[in-house]
Amino acid sequence: MCGIAGFIGQGDEAVLKKMTDSLQRRGPDDQGFFVKEGAGLGHRRLSIIDISGGGQPIYNEDKTVVVVFNGEIYNFQKLRGELSSLGHKFYTKTDTEILVHLYEESGEDFLKKLNGMFALALWDDKKRKLILARDCLGEKPLHYAICGQTIIFGSEIKAILEHPLVLREIDFFGLAKYLAYEYVPAPQTIFKNIYKLEPGEYAVWENNLLRKSKYWEAGFNPLPVGKLAERDIIASLEIEMERAVKERLVSDVPLGVWLSGGLDSTTIVYFAQKNSVRPIKTFSIGFSEPSFDETRYARQAASFLGTEHQERIIEAQDCLALIPQITDFLDEPLADGSIVPTFLLSKFTRENVKVTLGGDGGDELFMGYPTFQAHQMAKFYEKLPLFLRNKIIALLVNRLPADLSNISFDFKLKRFISGFEYPAEIRNQIWLGSFGPNDLKNIFTNEVYQSFRGQNIFEDIAKHSADLAGEPLENRLIYLYLKHYLQDDILVKTDRASMAVGLETRAPFLDHRLVELVNSLPADLKLKGWTTKYIFKKMMADKLPKNIVYRPKKGFGMPIGRWLKKELRDLALNLFQPEKIKREGIFNPAFISQLLNEHFSGKKDNRKQIWTLMVFEMWLEKWA
Repeated sequence: MCGIAGFIGQGDEAVLKKMTDSLQRRGPDDQGFFVKEGAGLGHRRLSIIDISGGGQPIYNEDKTVVVVFNGEIYNFQKLRGELSSLGHKFYTKTDTEILVHLYEESGEDFLKKLNGMFALALWDDKKRKLILARDCLGEKPLHYAICGQTIIFGSEIKAILEHPLVLREIDFFGLAKYLAYEYVPAPQTIFKNIYKLEPGEYAVWENNLLRKSKYWEAGFNPLPVGKLAERDIIASLEIEMERAVKERLVSDVPLGVWLSGGLDSTTIVYFAQKNSVRPIKTFSIGFSEPSFDETRYARQAASFLGTEHQERIIEAQDCLALIPQITDFLDEPLADGSIVPTFLLSKFTRENVKVTLGGDGGDELFMGYPTFQAHQMAKFYEKLPLFLRNKIIALLVNRLPADLSNISFDFKLKRFISGFEYPAEIRNQIWLGSFGPNDLKNIFTNEVYQSFRGQNIFEDIAKHSADLAGEPLENRLIYLYLKHYLQDDILVKTDRASMAVGLETRAPFLDHRLVELVNSLPADLKLKGWTTKYIFKKMMADKLPKNIVYRPKKGFGMPIGRWLKKELRDLALNLFQPEKIKREGIFNPAFISQLLNEHFSGKKDNRKQIWTLMVFEMWLEKWA
């Protein structure tokens, strides 16, 4: 893993160095620069492959093509052999070097030949052309800004903010989306005129113009499964899953696997151990809070598979001490509270290894979230008379006392009955997010609200839903999870938390060939009745303990609801001082006070809303 930054247009080596230095945590091992006639590319390196000889930037033979790269190319050995047979000369053993030669052979189509996770910037000095690109599923981040005749890019927004042409202006429509989604969906960011490059996308900057194109898309091309037995589908899945894990075990530095004891992580450990001559190193953390802890399952899985397992129990004070610091590595607000334990897990893991595999993507691909079951239930609930739903059921559910344990029964019910006036795709986001559309007028000052009034807060969902208008609802929901929650929440959380300590994370489930296979399967092989991940569970049923394969989904988070009443109360009150909020001129202090009082008194569970606002306020103090 690394960090990249640069510009084409206005800038110099001093500016480039400031931009690149801001990414030091991503690449603590080395740095490198290319500066020539208005073109600057910078790199911070975390050495994983060819430790001694793989410094960047990397050039072709005559140094007319130069690249800076963040990530891993898993099929680079095969591509290197093909390029060598065509006469290309290599001066390193790193995977990065294939990029310049592959570009020479295939032009912009070189991206279609890559299997990996990456963000890259390639400069063609002869054509005066810059190519920015991001991997198929978005494991690695890339942002850019256009200021007149200058394009500025960086792995993280903080690098772009170091360029003197870039202004720090909050986009209030982006902020409204953050409150609704708990992140700002791509391509937008929290800042005006700074954007995210989307997964499977590349951008070309040439003659002071930007052109964006897709080289890969997570579509649904159905297989003729009616002619295939389940055992044949399982056999194909197993082959692809094992290949994806095996390819990600290649490393010149120590490697491990995160093990929660859930099906996804345990499956990765199973295939990793199957393809290793030594016990795989596995790592997990737990909580003293019982409803949030799953270490007993991790221990069981580690013992069953024979791994070299290490775990650490996290106390409240470990998380509480870190919470005010999370904006050090979050230059855009992200309200996923699990970033705190993910950082602590990353820090613990980095004490032992430099690379880890994780289970991101399994729930999105195989319909593992409870929301998929909730949509099945919603089909029946919608058939009830409106007066029964709104006047009786909703009234009774909203009177249930607030239970602050992890994903409690009342929390699920209250989420379920919200958003039923919207289409299913938007309802799904309302279930996941913090603030509904009707809340935005109350939370913002009138001036801020009027600045984006009339714009569709769910325009991104509408766009993606339109792209798959002919697909069944289940596929549209999977697509939205891949395009939003996975891409802009889960993968951002994992990337920022792990890179903050110089740890590379790899996600076998996000191998694009495996994704294509899973997406080709009908939805009823993923969610069968009420059974989530049906075909995946059948694949692993004879390989892992049954209680691990069939255990209910459990989130990876913190007891924020309970802590807000005690341990986090002072921090919240300090962040939300009415005079401070009024002075900032963004939010309505009376509405925030109402959220706090309801939660402190136990009248309502407002943990998601309060935490989302707290993260923004902490971010605002550091970055705006």
